[in-house]
Amino acid sequence: MLGLLGFYDELDNRCGRPNGSIRDAVQPVGEPDAMDLVAYLDAGHVLIDVMEGGRDVITGSAHRHSMGCSSLMTDGSWLWRLDFPHYVETHHVSLPGAFTEHVRSLNHQMPTIIVAQFAPHYDETMPLVGWASAVPWRSTATTLVPEPRAVTSKTRFDAATSAQERNRPHGSWGRPRKPRRTQPPPAMRDLRPEY
Repeated sequence: MLGLLGFYDELDNRCGRPNGSIRDAVQPVGEPDAMDLVAYLDAGHVLIDVMEGGRDVITGSAHRHSMGCSSLMTDGSWLWRLDFPHYVETHHVSLPGAFTEHVRSLNHQMPTIIVAQFAPHYDETMPLVGWASAVPWRSTATTLVPEPRAVTSKTRFDAATSAQERNRPHGSWGRPRKPRRTQPPPAMRDLRPEY
């Protein structure tokens, strides 16, 4: 079975999730190599790509992993949601010691996955995270090699979001009103034909 990271009660509409409440996992500071751990999580292999949007369940704000937040990622030994790196980076959620030891032993480099060895662990783990009825993941490849992916950094995302907020016009974003019909100016009224 795969180790589970970031499957918190607040991220699903069911309680009793494998990792409990996210509020219990928040810490004042993160691991000394937190940025390397976040980069490792960002580099995971995508198993299930979900098209949805979500917000930070603690602050309610959008974040760099808002789009597709519940997509599933793996390194072959652990399984996590796409938005889990956000919570590690922003709220310093606690990480299992076995996970940090595993990542450090790999020198923070995403490993290649041998599909034949990985598939039974996937099949065993998916029902625990609510994907028992999903179409089983299968790759036609025999190995999954880590590929570089463009992932926006938190700093870049925050800067872009701030710029959008500054450039947003003020006022209501509701439906614009039609202009009122007004009487023509006096000069125009005089040009109307008389009967």
